[in-house]
Amino acid sequence: MNILFIGDVFSSIGREMIDMYLPKVKEKYQVDMVIANVENATHGKGLMKKHYEEFLFQGISLMTMGNHTFSKKELLDYIDEADRLIVPYNQPRALPGVGSREISIKGKRVRVTNLLGLTFMDGKSQNPFEAIDDILKDDQSDIHIVDFHAEATSEKIAMGYYLDGQVSAVLGTHTHVPTADEKILDKGTAYQSDVGMTGPYVSVIGCDKETIIKRMKTGLMTPFQPAEGEGQFLATLLCFDQENQCEKIERICIDPYHFL
Repeated sequence: MNILFIGDVFSSIGREMIDMYLPKVKEKYQVDMVIANVENATHGKGLMKKHYEEFLFQGISLMTMGNHTFSKKELLDYIDEADRLIVPYNQPRALPGVGSREISIKGKRVRVTNLLGLTFMDGKSQNPFEAIDDILKDDQSDIHIVDFHAEATSEKIAMGYYLDGQVSAVLGTHTHVPTADEKILDKGTAYQSDVGMTGPYVSVIGCDKETIIKRMKTGLMTPFQPAEGEGQFLATLLCFDQENQCEKIERICIDPYHFL
C-alpha cells in the first residue's frame, strides 16, 4: 500500500497545487490513500468548510490540523460533521474535534493521529508524549501514521524514537521547510522531521517576503499576507508491504526547478 502525505497546504496557491498535481502524483506513484495537513489552507490560517469539501472531492482521505485549527471560527459550525478532519489530540480538552481517526483502505485499517508539540508553541496543550500513550493502549490498526505538528526539530526527533516500533510513521509538519532526514528507524517506523509546505514558492514559509523582512527589520507588526506567484507541491510517500511494514519513504518535490 502506498500512502501520500502532503505537507502544510498554504493559501489559494497551495489549493491550486493540489488541484494541478495531485492526480498526476497519484497516478505516477500508484497512491492508494492521501493525507494532507490543511491547517493553513484558507488564506494561510484555518480551514473553511468549502475548502474542506474541496479537498474531499479531490480525493484526500484524511486531513490533519495544527496550532491554527480554530483560526477560522466557521470550523466550529461544521466540525462535528467533518468526519475526515483530525485536530490535535492533545489540544485543550474543552475544544471540539477528533484527534485520531481510523478508516479502511483496501482492506487495511489505517489510523492517523495529530499531535501538537510543546517547545516554542503556546504551551496550552497536554504533553504529546503522554497523550499518545492513551491511543496506543487500544490501537488495533494495521497502519498508524502520526502527524507531529511541532516547531523544534529536537522534539520531533525525540518523538520519532519514542514511537519507533509502536506506530508506522512519524511525520513532522508546521515549519513549512522540508527536511532531508527521511529514514526508517531501527524498529521499523518511518520518520521525517518536516514534510514541508504545499503553497507559494517565493515566500517566507508562505508569507509575502517583503512584509516579513519589514517586520523583522523594524519590529513593526506588519499585516499577515500570503505570498502570490508560483507554487510548490511537497509531500512524502510511504510504501508498505503485505505485512504492513514501511519498506520505503520518499520525498516528493514539485516546484519551478523540480518537475514531476
